[in-house]
Amino acid sequence: MSSAKLQTINIRKEYPGTVALDDVSIEFEGGKVHALIGKNGAGKSTLIKILAGSEQPTHGKILVDGNEVKLYSPTDAFNKGIATVYQELSLVPHLTVAENILLGRLPMGTSARSFVIDWPEVFRRAQTLLNSMKVDLDVRMEAADLGVAQQQIVEIAKAMSFNPSVLMLDEPTSALAQHETESLFKLIKKLAEQGVAIIYITHRMQELHNIADCVTVLRDGKYVDTIEIKHATSERVAQMMFGEAVLKRKPAQFTVSKEPLMEIRNLGRAGKFSNVNFTLYKGEILGIAGLLGSGRTELLRAIFGAEPFDEGEIVLGGKSVRTSTPVTMKSLGVAFTPENRKEDALVQILSIRENMCMAGLNRISTRGIITKAKERKIVNKLIKQLDIKISDMDFSVDSLSGGNQQKVVVGNWLNINPKIILFDEPTRGIDVQAKQHIFQIMWDLSRQEIGSVFVSSELEELIEVCHRIILIKKGRIVCEVLPGNMSTEKLFVMCMEE
Repeated sequence: MSSAKLQTINIRKEYPGTVALDDVSIEFEGGKVHALIGKNGAGKSTLIKILAGSEQPTHGKILVDGNEVKLYSPTDAFNKGIATVYQELSLVPHLTVAENILLGRLPMGTSARSFVIDWPEVFRRAQTLLNSMKVDLDVRMEAADLGVAQQQIVEIAKAMSFNPSVLMLDEPTSALAQHETESLFKLIKKLAEQGVAIIYITHRMQELHNIADCVTVLRDGKYVDTIEIKHATSERVAQMMFGEAVLKRKPAQFTVSKEPLMEIRNLGRAGKFSNVNFTLYKGEILGIAGLLGSGRTELLRAIFGAEPFDEGEIVLGGKSVRTSTPVTMKSLGVAFTPENRKEDALVQILSIRENMCMAGLNRISTRGIITKAKERKIVNKLIKQLDIKISDMDFSVDSLSGGNQQKVVVGNWLNINPKIILFDEPTRGIDVQAKQHIFQIMWDLSRQEIGSVFVSSELEELIEVCHRIILIKKGRIVCEVLPGNMSTEKLFVMCMEE
């Protein structure tokens, strides 16, 4: 495969009342991994949608190998050699790997009138493609039986089945553990070596030096610059993304009360976790580190009552809870922000206002009656408190960036006046500045003696934010560390060790 080149020339995209892209001109060369970064609202998603054929620019040109192309639909983009793998996986769970790769294009029998699928040919084509990508995967396995990293690889294989010259990857590692990320990076580099132009969107700054050849930054809809990875220091990248914005740091005075807020005693769930014991203190931010599949999420869900536990107890304010439910835990002052905010924490078709009031309806209603005026008063206060960027609280919540959606989730739970908030991957898929706002919210809650339990796959976040970190492996807590005595590298090694 020869190296391709994709260019945009003065691409502009206007929506009513806003300019999403302001005359953006960028060149993406084949054979390289181009990291495309920028804070939420920078224009990355709009640019990708235009290059994928799902949005039309207001004006400007797109060139492939020097020739102008018109992309009126995703089919047009595929036909011009541009394939996209989105953050949300789209595999059909109960179809095989081969069927997912060739979905909609399954080869039929050789007879001109044949309406029978040629299954040997389906598996042969899929296996040939995976072999060319140097991927070892059973094409007869159902997608539902694959791990997240393997599913992500199948998504890429599906895109590569169109033989693209340009492959766009939107946050491909957002749900992957470190060792899974490394496997994916090897695949991406192999594709680049074959001459494919890789456009790699990420919010994880620590990934850049492991995967990218160069870094392109958008800010407020404008093209800022493209620099080689050897020049992409953290300071320079941050300055390109945010101008002169100053990143927040953990408060100097950051102490914790010695008064227990929640005790987890011998908690267990068959096949998920066992004999879990820890204490959360007033105002403490307690981190939980561990690889995907270690039981982190299952533990948080069991504490909140979203999933059952089989043994042990939870003690809150001296009261023992042996069977938790979300209703019970909410009444005891426990809030939970799940890792999949779009499906588990928000109702996308409802307004921002409605989403921010759901958890506390009983607190804001009068004799069962809820008024918009009362909701607006509460929501306005939360918008100011959490620095949520919106134009109208009655717009649907799916109109917001990922970072602002996450703040809506937190704001919704603040309505119950919680004593404890369980945060499961609260920074997934949001930019550096939005992450800083989430961290600041946790620190502010700590000052109010509200306890937080914080699960994150990004270990440096735990070290930056928490008072204390417990490490969980295969469903068991194996040790406790203090962030001041820990580096990201050392914590990662501890997570990986058998």
